[in-house]
Amino acid sequence: MSTSVRPQLALVGDRGNHNERSHPRLDEILPQLDLDYTWVPTTEIDSPQVLAGYDGIYVVPGAPYHNQHGVHIAIQYARETGLPFIGTCGGFFSALLEHAQNVIGLPQAQGVDQDPSILEPLMMPLTCSYNGEKAPLKVKEGSLLARIYGGADDVEEIFHCAYGLQTGFMTDAEQGALSYCAWDADGSARALELAGHPFFFGCLFQPELSSQADDLHPILAAYLREVAISAAEDRKARAVHA
Repeated sequence: MSTSVRPQLALVGDRGNHNERSHPRLDEILPQLDLDYTWVPTTEIDSPQVLAGYDGIYVVPGAPYHNQHGVHIAIQYARETGLPFIGTCGGFFSALLEHAQNVIGLPQAQGVDQDPSILEPLMMPLTCSYNGEKAPLKVKEGSLLARIYGGADDVEEIFHCAYGLQTGFMTDAEQGALSYCAWDADGSARALELAGHPFFFGCLFQPELSSQADDLHPILAAYLREVAISAAEDRKARAVHA
């Protein structure tokens, strides 16, 4: 890893997978910002050490991933170390599944990172299949997301998905520090956050698709601020112990 003072961001995902529109958008935006980023393919993540030295973990859209186990390793690493984390679209469901499997031990989630077929009974088509359209969301008052939106409780966001997880599983998975913070018009959870963590956020919508380098979506702007803080604190700690 570089020892540069610029924040080091890990994009966890399979670049170009499923022709995700957000991938080229990130490659367009991130080089214009004051940070360094690396695409970390899911197939290369076999231990947390692969991610050592990064200041933030970003699980990008693109599910099903080539290696769901690698995605879970990345999410667990961010969750346990306090690294700023964001997961969008498939990253949202992956954060939920990792928590369900490794934190609360839901039987339905056991082994899902090793055998993707376990997930199939939990999947269901969304009431409306989205292909880049905006949809309304209700935001939880007092949540991290509400603060990011400046107190707004009704917003619209761009979705690009056709499937979700069964309502019963979603309900069971909301335990402990994990809670939902936004719901669609049908009352289905579409964003989550983790209490007690500096920044741990997941959303089914894709803020990448409504971002430009000079006009970042407020969620991405808030996340990258936390990554910069993480980088500064890490460099300061290294200097103290040098």
